[in-house]
Amino acid sequence: MEAASLEAVKKINLYDLSLEELTALVVGWGQPAYRARQVAEWLYKHKVSSVEQMTNLPRALRDRLAAETRIGALERVGEQLSTDGQTVKRLFRLPDDQLIESVLMEYDDGRRTACISTQAGCAMGCVFCATGQMGFSRHLTSGEIVEQVVTFARQLEQAGDRLSNVVLMGMGEPLHNYENTLKAIRRLSDPAELGIGQRHITLSTVGLVPAIRRFADEGLQAGLAVSLHAATDEERSKLLPVNRRYPILEVMDAVRYYVARTGRRVTFEWALIRGENDTLEQARRLGQLLTGLLCHVNLIPLNPTGGYGGAPSDPERVAAFQAELKRHRVSSTVRVRRGIDIQAGCGQLKAEIARHSRSKRQPEGMVDAP
Repeated sequence: MEAASLEAVKKINLYDLSLEELTALVVGWGQPAYRARQVAEWLYKHKVSSVEQMTNLPRALRDRLAAETRIGALERVGEQLSTDGQTVKRLFRLPDDQLIESVLMEYDDGRRTACISTQAGCAMGCVFCATGQMGFSRHLTSGEIVEQVVTFARQLEQAGDRLSNVVLMGMGEPLHNYENTLKAIRRLSDPAELGIGQRHITLSTVGLVPAIRRFADEGLQAGLAVSLHAATDEERSKLLPVNRRYPILEVMDAVRYYVARTGRRVTFEWALIRGENDTLEQARRLGQLLTGLLCHVNLIPLNPTGGYGGAPSDPERVAAFQAELKRHRVSSTVRVRRGIDIQAGCGQLKAEIARHSRSKRQPEGMVDAP
């Protein structure tokens, strides 16, 4: 790491600080507490990228902020835009040279959804996931999580639009990075920061049972999505190694606890893999498992990855699977596959860059960041 980068790492990342922590910082510097709210307004309402843009702060405070803090830690090193223009994927480098990905998806109904990462890599090892195939590097700080959202919100606002939803479904297992993930959710929804309603924030997990129960007790209104992908322990353990530690019935008990505590509907994610988990028998077992539960199933034809040989289900099998769920009175939606042409599945762009670095050729569709 270059000397300039090392010096930047030593500085306080302002995105890592909650309003309370920011207040403690400026008060400790002898400034009045209201200066923290001014700084936060510049960071999250105006979304500035430089302390010099904070024009209502006294020069002494701006100088100290410039000397001892930094606005953000992410360096954009790549970007891909889907052919339909509705999905953009960005690759960011962190100060320690780790790479993470974020995706912005625009929908015809006006939703603008940021899909963000909570870890560099992932320890869960899900066999069809590009991030799981690369292993775990480290947790992201709350500021590194929040900054991903800020970058997309800034882009949309410059175009006269606004970010409406955030899903923590990018690289990593959010509940494995519990403290920083929860801090980020609270900060994303804080009116003094980004002010995104908690009902517009969804966290996705592979089913870490103790963390689901803990999350249920937090008093939040953020949504919960559970990656299920199979209705029997034998089949699920083949796809998600974590199932050997937290089998399906334990996951379902935790989900029922979450629903009882929050009154919130749970979403189950099901990546449909041709000939693997798209059979009528699997649909029947899933229907039996979920009957009577306040839930919804997202059916997602598999987004293929280089490290897994499975293929997405055919439309006919998807329709039959969904019809079987309907017979069990389980609601479901076939999710539109977004960004297939730009490796929009979590971890795929980073994996492509890794292959590029080994082969020394430019990945197809890759655009160097300015």
